[in-house]
Amino acid sequence: MRNRFVPVLVWIVAILVVWEAGSWALLNLAQVPLAQSKLPYVHAILTTSVQYSGTLLKEGSATFGNAAIGFVIGAAAGVLLAILMSVSRWIERLTFPYAVASQMIPILGLAPIIYGIVRDEYISRIIISGYITFFPVALNMLRGLRSVEPSALELMYSYAAKPWSVYWKLRFPAALPSLFSGLKIAAPLAVTGAILVELMGAQHGIGVIMLRNLYYGPSHVYMFWSTVVVGALLGILSYWVISLIERIIAPWQPEFRTRGGEQ
Repeated sequence: MRNRFVPVLVWIVAILVVWEAGSWALLNLAQVPLAQSKLPYVHAILTTSVQYSGTLLKEGSATFGNAAIGFVIGAAAGVLLAILMSVSRWIERLTFPYAVASQMIPILGLAPIIYGIVRDEYISRIIISGYITFFPVALNMLRGLRSVEPSALELMYSYAAKPWSVYWKLRFPAALPSLFSGLKIAAPLAVTGAILVELMGAQHGIGVIMLRNLYYGPSHVYMFWSTVVVGALLGILSYWVISLIERIIAPWQPEFRTRGGEQ
């Protein structure tokens, strides 16, 4: 595992060094006007993040908490619909086209509509996060439920297994890798959706701090970039949490097996 993370660490350090050098070049060599608003110093962003860590943690927690609630609700709805569609082709023909059509609505246009109707930033974040989560989870879960080998189904039926037993012992375990693929796609998007709602005029959340510092001149540049970094970290955190849960629930997958004694 150590060897797996070394290239990632090298890339991160290299990007940060190039970023810092590029920022210095813009400011001192090219003398670009407002250079720090275009590519600020990394060390200044880190300093600001530490200085305002309490505020960033508080607002980031509000964003992440509502995004997590919406994510769980959207994932549950997606799993339920996938099960219903796998049971009945009629239900699939009735609901799947509408589920696809719902994803054609640009989230940038839907967020202010939902916020304008609900008038509650917490509920709006939950709705948008759930909306974003619903479709990729439903699609991947349905694909996983139908990925079972016909021979395995025939074997279950030959033992007179009941439908619920077939699902619980065969279809659900086979669907877990696909389900977690959908969850890992949706988790960072749910955080992004919550931040987008906050840009519509909310009172709390990392998106609120981001918006406030975007239009108030060069003195607020580093705080703005700190919120961007925090938003990215929240997305990464959500992905890692789902990956950890996947490793616990479905450890038999090939990527989780040790190779050549690697830990």
